Amino acid sequence: MADNEHDIPFKDLPPEERLFRMRHSAAHVLAEAVLEMFPEAKYAIGPPVDNGFYYDFDLPRTLNPDDLVQLESRMRKSVKANLPITGEQIPKDRAREIFKDQPYKLELIEGIEDDTVGHFKHGEFQDLCRGGHTETTGQLGAFKLDRVAGAYWRGDEKNPMLQRVYGLLFPTKEELKAYEQMREEAEKRDHRRLGRELDLFHLDPIAPGAPFWHPKGTLLYNGLVDYMRELYVEYGYSEVVTPQLFNVDLWKTSGHYQNFADDMYMFESDDEEIGVKPMNCPGHCHYFASGHHSYRDLPLRLAEFSRLHRNERSGVLHGLTRVRAFSQDDAHIYCTPEQFDQEIFTVFRMIERVYGDLGLGEPTIRLATKPGKAVGSDEDWDHAIDLLGQSVTKAGKEFTLAPGEGAFYGPKLEFHFKDAIGRSWQLGTVQVDLGMPASFGLKYIGEDGAEHQPMMIHRAILGSLERFIGVYIEHTGGHFPLWLAPVQAVVIPIADRHLDYAGSVRSQLRDRGFRVEVDDGPDRMGAKIRKAQLQKVPYMLVVGDREQEEGAAAVRDRTGDDLGAIPIFQIGDRMVDERDTRTAQAR
Repeated sequence: MADNEHDIPFKDLPPEERLFRMRHSAAHVLAEAVLEMFPEAKYAIGPPVDNGFYYDFDLPRTLNPDDLVQLESRMRKSVKANLPITGEQIPKDRAREIFKDQPYKLELIEGIEDDTVGHFKHGEFQDLCRGGHTETTGQLGAFKLDRVAGAYWRGDEKNPMLQRVYGLLFPTKEELKAYEQMREEAEKRDHRRLGRELDLFHLDPIAPGAPFWHPKGTLLYNGLVDYMRELYVEYGYSEVVTPQLFNVDLWKTSGHYQNFADDMYMFESDDEEIGVKPMNCPGHCHYFASGHHSYRDLPLRLAEFSRLHRNERSGVLHGLTRVRAFSQDDAHIYCTPEQFDQEIFTVFRMIERVYGDLGLGEPTIRLATKPGKAVGSDEDWDHAIDLLGQSVTKAGKEFTLAPGEGAFYGPKLEFHFKDAIGRSWQLGTVQVDLGMPASFGLKYIGEDGAEHQPMMIHRAILGSLERFIGVYIEHTGGHFPLWLAPVQAVVIPIADRHLDYAGSVRSQLRDRGFRVEVDDGPDRMGAKIRKAQLQKVPYMLVVGDREQEEGAAAVRDRTGDDLGAIPIFQIGDRMVDERDTRTAQAR
């Protein structure tokens, strides 16, 4: 049996491992069903994923919804048969013979460095696989074939387009149903749809992976930047702007050329190789190295919002959450070893404050350790991991390990939060850099008069602003807190004779710093209120004869609740309090 994977009875495995094996085995059963239905099919890969499984196929025709019904029926027959799933390691030559008519399997075989490969089968079906399965096909749990999508082989647009069949799988029918209900809610909150409906941004093939921010979206974007800049003053950060283009020598010094070049945009200019920056840290290190520093200058906290570009493959681009052009609330802290713990604690406090103001709640923390491709010795990594772990513990917090998921230059803390419908997202990161301070020859003069190498901390709280806004739109459903809402109030005149007064109300509130519009269109009042609600505007201020006489407005909030007629100055006071204390939490 490959990897002795059935040495422990399936029922005695941890729940996470059982679920992984259910989903992995379901992918095999799906491939079996497809090959029964299309004997000439070429099958590629079929891994488990967070909500189920998928498998990629090269088929003679495009699948339709009726095909999924038939395939699911075939899968259930295999489940009912309760066939044993067995596996072993076999020589590559034998695997090549078994899969001689399967080009994708043959390519996978050639890419495996070992002399043997994993071979699994149940019934007449056989597959190339590393293992991790149930004991039988009857242990799959509750599943449902979900949809078909196109997927380039190995995510590369230069490769053939395959058909990817997705399935959902959970241990019980109740959990499957709960997931489907959650997904229905997620579809309502999809940031790409809300981005169009709220006139925030759009995406176009003319600029793949680079959003066009509309005026309202730009207000939201700049609102977050302005908010972080306010905190930078309070927390002692200095903002800089470094170049977009650097000679390749910088990227070789930083290690990105050796470890990250495939994800960068590189080009030739006047016989020079130039790289468009995908992150700010090398530029910040160059800045630090260009000056002379004493221990009295540290900690030095450098922040930057410059545009960054990464060569993400087209197959993985997704709305705002996976883009090629973006900005980060990016900062790098250079400090002495004695200052390290205090700097980490301060970052923790800053993260708690930002997430609280945004209504995100308490994050959970993961400590990501050394990946396969990394700079620095194992000893250095162990020391840095200990430092980060101890800092979390000293701050009275807990963390879990994420083995192998650190950056190539050092371990990192990841801050995850659950959104309004229970999905987990990674936002902030705190990283210790094991390579760049030495690579750039960074030094400061210590209290002893000698040169010392500073410690370097990478820190982002929101992360990519594009990705954060995509996540935040879905978390709030577009109901942004007042201080961030692109339009904070709409004045709705009942009749044309109230237009001048509506303009006066707008002016009074604008004078107090609010973003206010007047809906002077031809629609009736009810339609205008409905439109403002659909636009998720926090306040609707209806004005007619009575309100005009009293210097007031009939106030409705975005839920449609009628708060009654309130004098304009009191409306302003209420909005100032809500904005400045950020009392309105995301919904």
